[in-house]
Amino acid sequence: MQVGLLTWALPPEKSGLSHAALEIAHAVNEAGADVRVFTLDRANREQDGAITIIGCAPGDGLERLRGHAAIGHLAAPLAFRAAVLEEHRIQPFDVIEATNWYAPGAAITGIPLVTRNSTPAAISLAQDPTMRNRIDRLAATLIEKISARRSAGLISNTAAHGATIARLYGVPAPGPRHAVIGLSLPQAITERGQRATYPGAGPIELLFVGRNEPRKGFDAVLDAATILSGDVAAGRLAPFRLTLVGAEDRDVSALPARTRAYLRLFHRVGEQALHDLFAQAHIVVAPSRYESFGLVYQEAMMFGRPIVACAEDASARLFVGQSGAGILARHCTGEAVAAALRPLMTDRTLREQHAAASRAASGQFTRRTLGEQTLAAYRSAIAS
Repeated sequence: MQVGLLTWALPPEKSGLSHAALEIAHAVNEAGADVRVFTLDRANREQDGAITIIGCAPGDGLERLRGHAAIGHLAAPLAFRAAVLEEHRIQPFDVIEATNWYAPGAAITGIPLVTRNSTPAAISLAQDPTMRNRIDRLAATLIEKISARRSAGLISNTAAHGATIARLYGVPAPGPRHAVIGLSLPQAITERGQRATYPGAGPIELLFVGRNEPRKGFDAVLDAATILSGDVAAGRLAPFRLTLVGAEDRDVSALPARTRAYLRLFHRVGEQALHDLFAQAHIVVAPSRYESFGLVYQEAMMFGRPIVACAEDASARLFVGQSGAGILARHCTGEAVAAALRPLMTDRTLREQHAAASRAASGQFTRRTLGEQTLAAYRSAIAS
């Protein structure tokens, strides 16, 4: 089977989308398909093992179009279309897979399109009240909806996320045409996580990995840090350190100096450095308000680390709550996140119990199952 996969970026870009795209490509290739990946973050052509990577960064005209509200969302789909059709003439594709996020596959015609649903723009974008951004958000949702409805097949990471997608886009709920397929982790993090031992005594290390955005609960993490630093000052809590991966100094500049003293920031880190941070962490703090899957939950479990997540997220309830891999904050607020963290930070036995449950819950999704189930979804889409 000849497969084309459209993605906005690939590693070393740190988003979950970029890592998932490369993992999907390798899983499908190892299941027996020939995979060519189209990415917007470069213009060259290269190989990653058996995977062909084709850069299709927009030309000057389309790049200028991208700067316009609403209509700018057409620039990337047109750039992907041109690159795909050129490759299609050389070696025809049987199927194209694209993410739903901003619909990079919206302009693909003549080839069956499968849309794999990450968090939609309507959920991931900040609710900026300005007229321009409201129009831009509506346009993004519209193009995603149109692209999803004309797709020959749909894939969502969990049943709950699939139900959300069905309501938002007006597409079939998970079933014959809407597959539910969990994502796997890259082999490197799986191997490192399985070797990692739990940290010993010393200041509690907290780890947050994610962008500065409300959906990730970044605001709640900072508010919780401020509350906990006050507990330290009052003698109710031992000093700790909170590492924020994906944050910059400007993101925490408004915090009290007392709180900033407990923070360590990394705007970008390499894969090995990120694995080191997971290995050093006593607790992974991931209070997202919404995740389509939650790769950070899976990464934390692979390292056997207790997780503080948020009960507002269905994926957290499924992967963290049901497995006992951590504690769910009742709401995504600083007070609730701090309340969930305190018992873990002060009780080593409790940390070890959740760490053991976290380790036991790891490895639910493998590259083999991801590849085989994805190929089955492709075949169904082609047949339709």
